[in-house]
Amino acid sequence: MLDICLLGTGGMMPLPRRRLTALMARYQGSSLLIDCGEGTQIAIKEKGWSFKPIDVICFTHYHADHISGLPGLLLTMGNAERTEPLTMIGPKGLERVVNALRIIAPELPFEIRYIELNAPEEDISMKGYNLHAFRVNHNVICYGYSITIPRIGRFRLEEAIARNIPKKCWNRLQHGETVEEEGRVYTPDMVLGPARKGIKATYCTDTRPTESIEKAAGESDLFICEGMYAEEEKLIKARQYKHMTFYEAAELAKRADVSELWLTHFSPSLVRAESYMPKVLKIFEKASLGFDGRSVELDFEEE
Repeated sequence: MLDICLLGTGGMMPLPRRRLTALMARYQGSSLLIDCGEGTQIAIKEKGWSFKPIDVICFTHYHADHISGLPGLLLTMGNAERTEPLTMIGPKGLERVVNALRIIAPELPFEIRYIELNAPEEDISMKGYNLHAFRVNHNVICYGYSITIPRIGRFRLEEAIARNIPKKCWNRLQHGETVEEEGRVYTPDMVLGPARKGIKATYCTDTRPTESIEKAAGESDLFICEGMYAEEEKLIKARQYKHMTFYEAAELAKRADVSELWLTHFSPSLVRAESYMPKVLKIFEKASLGFDGRSVELDFEEE
């Protein structure tokens, strides 16, 4: 099961009921944070989740509304007696940017490990899930992220028996291990059926619509995408500052054949966002507005 929570849904500046951008995902005792806008650690506290299991922090880009909450969060994690290493992932320049912010958080009881993204697409596997980073189109280098939890095929008992594979090897083969026993080598494909549908969530913000987003978000169970503007006359502004409208996000969700779309990263000027949703739903009927603290548990499909 993958837990997803939108901690903050605002863009540019915080508002009384709208914190700046952040998303948190939890899987098998490990937590991943994407972006860390101002107020992120307060949002985590309000959600009742913990700082300590955060193993990975990803950044889409380095505008202040996406990273200004980091120094305080690092201090809080340090004060919680964390000693395990923390991995940070983001566009080129990540270590330099974080070290600059750490002028006010210079001493931490844990190591920070950096993975700087350079290619248009990069894949990283950790903690039981796969992370796919893909470049988008903003006025600075910016990435979106897909989190995928793969699911292996069913264990085929009849194959294991027919091949005379010892029972003591079955469990390890089920978990994808290759096993050598009494001079024979057994591989998972001997006993496993075709891979089954896993879990996939995609997050992107601060971008124009791109083919890279459509491709990366394809068949996601949840697609969280920026809708900076909803007013039709703001399309010119969206193009100028390389953001997206509600309707462009809905078109992307439709083309990517996602199961559900949450809109996020709203302009401070956007009020009564719900009044624009009827037109959005005509484009993609499984769209809805994100809000601070909105969460969902994504699980494997029943068979």
